[in-house]
Amino acid sequence: MRPGMVLFLLSWLACSQLQASTEPTPVDPELRAELMRTIASADSFQDRFDAEVWLLDMSTRMAPFIPDEQARLRLLRLAHQAAKRAGLKPDLVIAVMHAESLFDPYALSSVGAQGVMQVMPFWKAEIGRPDDNLIDLATNLQYGCTILKFYLDKENGNLRRALARYNGSLGSNRYPDRVLDYWYSYWYVKD
Repeated sequence: MRPGMVLFLLSWLACSQLQASTEPTPVDPELRAELMRTIASADSFQDRFDAEVWLLDMSTRMAPFIPDEQARLRLLRLAHQAAKRAGLKPDLVIAVMHAESLFDPYALSSVGAQGVMQVMPFWKAEIGRPDDNLIDLATNLQYGCTILKFYLDKENGNLRRALARYNGSLGSNRYPDRVLDYWYSYWYVKD
């Protein structure tokens, strides 16, 4: 762990958000505390430095969509954890959430899909867990990531076809194009 790295990154964030002033604004102590709590509980990263960098970067990108820091950092930590557990790129999962629900955990589609990843309720019965709550972020992300990974494997790594299957629109490129556009325009992180 690099002791000064957290302070450096938080200072960088504050400086990058300066409006017309050249004087650095102090980092909000609540944001600093929430970021530290999130980093401490982020167990899907290789080390704390990776957690700090990724969470700060993605949190900055996601701020226009989710203004509340605590909600944003919680969603990012859970998305990273579920994506890694399923063997997916976390930034791809964020692009899927962007396309599916605009990060609204209470989203409900006209056909009944629920949550940030718009999971259909029939999946609960399909796997024998009828009492699961698809509005719960962790549950919804676990289902969504597992389903997307299944389709990715079924399509032998063809992301476009896997995304179309996930959306129930196999044969159309509209949904895969939208997810890929969000991914490359907003969320993509080069390995």
